[in-house]
Amino acid sequence: MPVCHIRREKKHKVFKGLAAKGKTSTGWFFGMKLHMIFNVKGELVRLVITPGNVNDRTPVRDMVKGLIGKLIGDKGYLSQKLFEDLFQNGVKLITKIKKNMKNCLMDRTEKLMLMRRSFIETIFSSLKALNTLIHSRHRNPLNAFVHLIAGLINYQLRDDKPSLQQILLLNP
Repeated sequence: MPVCHIRREKKHKVFKGLAAKGKTSTGWFFGMKLHMIFNVKGELVRLVITPGNVNDRTPVRDMVKGLIGKLIGDKGYLSQKLFEDLFQNGVKLITKIKKNMKNCLMDRTEKLMLMRRSFIETIFSSLKALNTLIHSRHRNPLNAFVHLIAGLINYQLRDDKPSLQQILLLNP
């Protein structure tokens, strides 16, 4: 969630102490990261907001407290120690592996779920379409968070949320 253009990070005062410089697959940004957990119905289960420079794996342990099941993430969440910690708590972390890693055995269902990771990108696309994630003209952090929460509530109340069950039914 960028709060201003990367060139203006030194002058930016509104999110001072909350936002930080971070890097994504598309490049550098100045802002915050949203870490979200969705269920197969496309409903938001957990949300954590961190500064842009925080490692993706840092908030995961707190996010999954009280949850059991399978958690699918991208390569940013890949860690042997994190996998072992979550597995002991009843959560199985499923991610793609990097090129220099050994292939581990996965169930067929886990491989199919990993192939359906585009479902998460569909959710983020629909959130961006609601103009809730990208808005860099806030003059107060409280207004920005109210705007974000209102957009997330709007998303949760929608009947046409992307659903993994719908995708699995369309592509048997």
